[in-house]
Amino acid sequence: MGAYSNEELPLPPVSDFSNTRLSKHVHDNVHGNIYLDPLSLKFIDTEQFQRLRDLKQLGAAHMVYPGAVHTRFEHSLGVYWLAGEAVQMLKKYQGLELGIDNFDIQTVKLAGLLHDVGHGPFSHLFQSEFLPLVMNGTEWSHEQMSTKMVDHIVDKHQIDVDSEMMRKVKDAGEKRFLYDIVANGRNGVDVDKFDYIVRDSRACGLGCSFEFQRLMQTMRVMGDEICYRAKEYLTVHKLFATRADLYRTVYVHPKVKIKAAIMMLMLLQAIELMIVDALVEANDYLQISSFIEDPSEYWKLDDSIIKTIETAPNQQLRESRNLIRRIRTRNLYQFCNEYAVPRDKIENFKDVTAQDIVCSQKNGGVLLKEEDVAVSNVRIDLTRGRHNPLERISFFKDYESEEKFSITDDRISHLLPTCFQDMIVRVYAKKPELVGAISEAFENFQLNKYGIKAQVHATPEKKKRRM
Repeated sequence: MGAYSNEELPLPPVSDFSNTRLSKHVHDNVHGNIYLDPLSLKFIDTEQFQRLRDLKQLGAAHMVYPGAVHTRFEHSLGVYWLAGEAVQMLKKYQGLELGIDNFDIQTVKLAGLLHDVGHGPFSHLFQSEFLPLVMNGTEWSHEQMSTKMVDHIVDKHQIDVDSEMMRKVKDAGEKRFLYDIVANGRNGVDVDKFDYIVRDSRACGLGCSFEFQRLMQTMRVMGDEICYRAKEYLTVHKLFATRADLYRTVYVHPKVKIKAAIMMLMLLQAIELMIVDALVEANDYLQISSFIEDPSEYWKLDDSIIKTIETAPNQQLRESRNLIRRIRTRNLYQFCNEYAVPRDKIENFKDVTAQDIVCSQKNGGVLLKEEDVAVSNVRIDLTRGRHNPLERISFFKDYESEEKFSITDDRISHLLPTCFQDMIVRVYAKKPELVGAISEAFENFQLNKYGIKAQVHATPEKKKRRM
């Protein structure tokens, strides 16, 4: 194959600085100096891209982790930079073999830069939680809106860019491996994850031992697929394990979606549930969901929608305002309890609903209603559900070898997990005085469903009596 050496490669990135005099230099707190090429700057310097400054990368996590105020703007610059580094690395060692030219390099960099321009407010909460409640059956996705937004930016600002390049930015072309650099639908290893795992961990004050540089320096294309040295299989596993840890501690934190870390998680999830309810209550009046089809309107929608609700005097927004005020004063939905779905029940698991909990209430006491209960069904995996993600990744022995292969469970360290998915059900009381009644109904639901109380511990009596 190409001019690959079987010697160990140095870890510092290999950038092409030949045109840095024509580029704008910015300093990123994760990757250091980043150089923005002239064409990319034409996209960056638009109101549609600048909107990303008003979309926090981790949604409401900053309300629990004060340092998590970074936005999709700097993440997009980071992915742009890593995408350029990755394609330059492939060009250096396999450029002639793969036919990588400057057109490909620019295309990959733009794909990295623009991959998130279609995101809505509060990270994935907008698409996954809010829209299904107000637009039943919608198949809208931020990826589709990103495609529309890219076309809108080009047309609105009359950016002089090759139409074939823009087609490849939005859709995989004949060189599929180039598209996989930014968003790898085949095995989940891409520079998007490289950036947000390190950036999110740092912003939340969490440690991160995952070294994406090792994968970028040793990757190799074989049969239109990016492959990795077999000796790096633990590094690849650490990518997925670190992502799963972030989901457990930050992305679906129970008080954003007991003992310090767990308590913070419950707070974050409670806040997210309240934000969703506030957006749903405000939707009829503000018509928030009507923005999602037209990019010329959609770009006006960002995290500031909460401030709009909070400061508006309109009577129609009173319920939404009250929810936002409760978040500000930390009068949050109260966490009742949670349980992990038994491993043998995960495959056929159906989401638990507020109705399930209410219908499990025994006679007597307070009569619960569905609107009193909030339920969160949290799925955490290593990107492939119940399956080992390493089985979808192709490895090679060394740079002299022409064979690629996957690594099955029986060839991996026995210290690694044999189960790759968790399903957690969490229940919250929207009114503090209902914690006891809802906790009891939740326990009854578990007994009816599984014959046991699947939760690890009972809801503390002190919490039930607090109000």
